[in-house]
Amino acid sequence: MAKKWTSEDILHIARSYQLACVLAAAADLDIFSLLYKRPITVLALAKKVNINMRAATILLDALAAMELVIKQGDVYSVSDEAAELLTRQSSNSILPMIRHTGNCLRRWAGLSVVLKTGKPADCGPSISGQEADLVSFIGAMHNSSGPIADRIIDYLQPLRFDRLLDIGCASGTWTIAFLKAVPEAKAILFDLPAVIPLAEKRINEAGLYDRVTFIGGDFYIDDFPTGVDIAWLGAICHQNSRERNRKLFTKVCNALRDNGALIIRDVVMNPSHTSPVRGALFAVNMLVSVESGGTYSFDEYRQDLCSAGFNEVELVKQDEFMNSLIRAKKIRK
Repeated sequence: MAKKWTSEDILHIARSYQLACVLAAAADLDIFSLLYKRPITVLALAKKVNINMRAATILLDALAAMELVIKQGDVYSVSDEAAELLTRQSSNSILPMIRHTGNCLRRWAGLSVVLKTGKPADCGPSISGQEADLVSFIGAMHNSSGPIADRIIDYLQPLRFDRLLDIGCASGTWTIAFLKAVPEAKAILFDLPAVIPLAEKRINEAGLYDRVTFIGGDFYIDDFPTGVDIAWLGAICHQNSRERNRKLFTKVCNALRDNGALIIRDVVMNPSHTSPVRGALFAVNMLVSVESGGTYSFDEYRQDLCSAGFNEVELVKQDEFMNSLIRAKKIRK
């Protein structure tokens, strides 16, 4: 049955950018970290962050209205609960994800132009700069994966492997989960050279440095190390066209031992590409972000994996967003 829309329903969608923009701006300027345990006036904050006084007043009042900061007289602060999630001092901070989402928001604002041109949005770096944006992106991947990685890996049990190849490893969150699940195994982390130091830091903090080899490279250009038992493509396929995925799957197949497996973690759509809803919207995110990415159905994945040399392809887990799992085996007959 078709949804019965009201004007208020539609206007609520149209205005939803407002809250997101206020939050993203505050995250970019690190407002929450500055306010935490150091209540401050608008004047003092404006000088510290080097922003316009009127703008600072309006922003802080909007954050107070959203109950993300506390206003008492002319002094603003952040509660312990909000600080736990929104300050750089917290080990549970989702600040990197908020900043990354803000970068996405700026690209989404150009959607109408993208629809005309078919090209990604023309959007430069944030006020923090390109290097900081990369750090935010890698941190955002950990924000989304860290809390659920162990649970998702459990869907793949029983797991037995000697060497894992983590392709596009980001900061190594998933390698950590795999190596915890199989204590005798080792791993190879493969990502762009600028990302490798971030992975080394997190792997070292997890006490797993001696079990991991780090390789900096471009997985579209450079060869993979061979003789691995499992290859992991976590949230990579959506940034590619199907043609580019087939080429990547072929490279992975060549790197695997006989009877090895490629495991894909990503959005898996229904055949109509209208469900899950978050997957359909994420395809729009790819439209504004990259040249040829999208979200794909299981049948599309199966066709592309089989064309790349895999024999057995199964949908291990269907998820409402990014944590669907597909396993494809390389079995020499």
